[in-house]
Amino acid sequence: MLLLAAAFLVAFVLLLYMVSPLISPKPLALPGAHVVVTGGSSGIGKCIAIECYKQGAFITLVARNEDKLLQAKKEIEMHSINDKQVVLCISVDVSQDYNQVENVIKQAQEKLGPVDMLVNCAGMAMSGKFEDLEVSTFERLMSINYLGSVYPSRAVITTMKERRVGRIVFVSSQAGQLGLFGFTAYSASKFAIRGLAEALQMEVKPYNVYITVAYPPDTDTPGFAEENRTKPLETRLISETTSVCKPEQVAKQIVKDAIQGNFNSSLGSDGYMLSALTCGMAPVTSITEGLQQVVTMGLFRTIALFYLGSFDSIVRRCMMQREKSEIADKTA
Repeated sequence: MLLLAAAFLVAFVLLLYMVSPLISPKPLALPGAHVVVTGGSSGIGKCIAIECYKQGAFITLVARNEDKLLQAKKEIEMHSINDKQVVLCISVDVSQDYNQVENVIKQAQEKLGPVDMLVNCAGMAMSGKFEDLEVSTFERLMSINYLGSVYPSRAVITTMKERRVGRIVFVSSQAGQLGLFGFTAYSASKFAIRGLAEALQMEVKPYNVYITVAYPPDTDTPGFAEENRTKPLETRLISETTSVCKPEQVAKQIVKDAIQGNFNSSLGSDGYMLSALTCGMAPVTSITEGLQQVVTMGLFRTIALFYLGSFDSIVRRCMMQREKSEIADKTA
């Protein structure tokens, strides 16, 4: 009886693997496609632009710093695969004025055609204890990380629905999957992206437009280096429990998942576990993805409890060390 049940389970899983490609989105062809990347002058955004360019795409880079944009343009053009490819640079703050963002997207489409893929990579991180952060920090991070993704997406969505094709990528963070010490402002802005993406995917799926939310781990970028300058000790020690990834590695995975139309994009075993644990009511791209989440949920939750326990231990140790230092200073 046990063997029969096992055989049935194996047959069921094999059937799911065979049926799954039939319901998955058709991959987006990048050769000749127009890809817009916000925050594309450095870090993950620049590496995503390079990866798409390597596959034959036409690129529009959007960022604030014009000098960095021109430097990134030169780097990207070194990876061309034909002489027809173009890299267009547009200097604008995507988080400030929707009308301005809409106008520059129109300009890009007039020059390079309709946007086939939008990658929302503009963002920043700031950390600190809740009571130490200025209220303006919460407002700034919501503006840059959330509205900075809303505005470009709003500017391209109508055309994508009309054409019945498109990909929109939101680059969140693992801090957008779980809240960590020091990230009360940052995590909130990244969690907001998840809610936007889930609701938007339900709206646009009938039009063959697919949303991808990327949850990269700590990545070796200029932004990460800047973030580390002000991290509280607790935040830094928790971050050090995982390795730092290369932006090229992260970019390859994001582009791959976006092409396939996968809703979640994660990297490594920790990323896979977090995505399974936090999937909730998020859409799945294939039956097998949903089955894997169901099967692994209990095990991953058990592992997560150990992680949470170690994080709490780090916070308590830091608090005790701080209190001892304060007492020593008073008695000195």
